[in-house]
Amino acid sequence: MSRKAFTFALLTALSIGTAGCGVAEQGRAPGLVRIDSLEAASGGTTAGTFGGYLSSDVQNMITVNNVQTPTRFADVGRVTLSLHLRDPGSPGVANTPSELNAVTITHYRVVYRRTDGRNQQGVDVPYAFDSGMTVTVSPTGQGQQTFDIVRVTAKGEAPLQALVVNGQALDTIADVTFFGKDMHNNDVAVTGSIGITFANYGG
Repeated sequence: MSRKAFTFALLTALSIGTAGCGVAEQGRAPGLVRIDSLEAASGGTTAGTFGGYLSSDVQNMITVNNVQTPTRFADVGRVTLSLHLRDPGSPGVANTPSELNAVTITHYRVVYRRTDGRNQQGVDVPYAFDSGMTVTVSPTGQGQQTFDIVRVTAKGEAPLQALVVNGQALDTIADVTFFGKDMHNNDVAVTGSIGITFANYGG
């Protein structure tokens, strides 16, 4: 292999290796978006209780007219974002972000992975997906938004559907990338990660 080909292969491998590690991919924008927190809450009986790890119930039993009915719920994520300048200035002469540095997040992508390297979508882990989001991160404050981190449809597909009857659990990490633009139309993206264990907790 030539030196040029080897260098290209090495750079490609490095870019793949860092894609799911919570690394910010900020492009050329002068303002950097930081994930201050990434939390999740079950869409079932514990809905609204956000935490730094998600126990995702693949099936909930809901009583309707005195009859136990199996039901699926989407799980919800919550992200808190803040804005920081790429060039903070020098000691005593700090740069201050302006309204032109504000970033509007427009969509996000969720990718699931396992630590054992078995990551075939629809077989080992749920399918990745993209969805819309609109939240503006101001230069002087934070932006916070909720979003689906596990779609309800995923719980009716492989591999999650099998967990309803086989009694097993599936440990994953969800890498969530948020995409947006600043007021200069510069692309901004930042990635955070959260652990998720899927199981039929209700039995």
